[in-house]
Amino acid sequence: MTSTSVQPTSASGPDATPFRTVDPYTGRSIREYPYLVGEQLDEIVERAAAAFELWREEPVERRARVLARAAELVRERKEDLAASVTREMGKLITEARAEVDLAAAIFEYYAEHGPEFLRPRSLDVGEGTAEIVNEPIGVLLGIEPWNFPLYQVARFAAPNLLLGNVILLKHSSSCAQTALELEKLLADAGTPEGVYSNLFLQVSDVERVVSHPAVQGTSLTGSERAGASLAEISGRHLKKCVLELGGSDPFVVLDVDDLDGTLDAAAAGRLGNTGQSCVASKRFIVPDAVYDDFVDGLTRRFSELAVGDPSDPDTTLGPLSSEDAAQKLLEQIDDAVGKGATVTVGGSRPEDRGPDGKGAFVDATVLTGVTPDMRAFEEELFGPVAVVYRVAGEDEAVSLANSTRFGLGGTVFGSDEARARAVADRIRSGMVWINHPTSTAPELPFGGIKSSGFGRELSDLGLFEFANRKLIRAVPSNAGVEHAATG
Repeated sequence: MTSTSVQPTSASGPDATPFRTVDPYTGRSIREYPYLVGEQLDEIVERAAAAFELWREEPVERRARVLARAAELVRERKEDLAASVTREMGKLITEARAEVDLAAAIFEYYAEHGPEFLRPRSLDVGEGTAEIVNEPIGVLLGIEPWNFPLYQVARFAAPNLLLGNVILLKHSSSCAQTALELEKLLADAGTPEGVYSNLFLQVSDVERVVSHPAVQGTSLTGSERAGASLAEISGRHLKKCVLELGGSDPFVVLDVDDLDGTLDAAAAGRLGNTGQSCVASKRFIVPDAVYDDFVDGLTRRFSELAVGDPSDPDTTLGPLSSEDAAQKLLEQIDDAVGKGATVTVGGSRPEDRGPDGKGAFVDATVLTGVTPDMRAFEEELFGPVAVVYRVAGEDEAVSLANSTRFGLGGTVFGSDEARARAVADRIRSGMVWINHPTSTAPELPFGGIKSSGFGRELSDLGLFEFANRKLIRAVPSNAGVEHAATG
């Protein structure tokens, strides 16, 4: 297969503006790549459009075999893929390996279960037959971020490749090498040329791609700003759009039978991926009776983290994805402290910041006393910073949990599962987990409401976001015509 991607280069000139990938642990440049521009983009989209006409006609069982092979290859290349993720965005190597396993599980899930999900569904009608059939719609543009470079691509690509759509994938410029490895892996798994194409695409050229007649849908995981921009472009061109944006997920504690277990879950929910997850637990809402012990326990756990090289399995706190991300988080912390919040641990940068002192590190931080006039109250904190709130009772906890423009995930901890379920029902978000930090699995739908976006990925729901759920109604030839309706 001839790759649709560009190769590493030190290109220059108006048609080859380069971007660099940077190791966030060392601050050193890794490689430089040129963006695709103009006619290069048009050629790739046209190639994808031609590939769609062939790919959609392949039996779903053949497409499932490609996904099954992709799952095998992801597992075979686990160490290389994990090392690439760690090098490009600073994820702890233990977490990078777990992400590889999750990506493989998603490809495997749709290979095994997708064909059954896509079977036509019969409707009960008086005469003749009526069926809902699930057909692909065309070329899709996916825009994916750096924080889960494998998982987020898999959850978008796997169901849509099975359905018969084809993918143009704009990955984050932070993860260029991982993006190229994914493209090669899917080609090696058997996707024909043009079915999955990596695009090093400038933001200014997104509309050029979206406006192409062959492109029928867009999907983005990222910031509110990026999501609003893509939704506006997609709407203007009447293209279906799915968005998974930010989150400020509450972690509501109702009562505590096992304080240590609850604190372990709280720390894990906040610090996974160095806190750089949309569904990380960010706001800890704790009843007055255990508030002081909760703050002390969380402070102790944050203070015990081992800062260092993310490729070292003994490291438990790695760098953020970039120096810009670290600076933004520090500004949010400083704003809170300047307006009266208390830092019980952290609040700045560790002394050891990598071999050249340029690593994008921020201390694991616990904030208390955060009030609505602070950025930390309203904005998403994308890093290892926990905000702990004291509440008097359940109603106040629910009110605080819902006092955000976000609505992605949430967590409720309590010994009475019926009570915890009743509270979960009152939290306005796309997902709520009880007695476990918000997480993900191939069989579980993933997505949010409000400023956290719309649409769902994963599970059977993820197969139908970009499907034409077409009605085919057959009436006996001698039945006559009773009436006709128009839309």
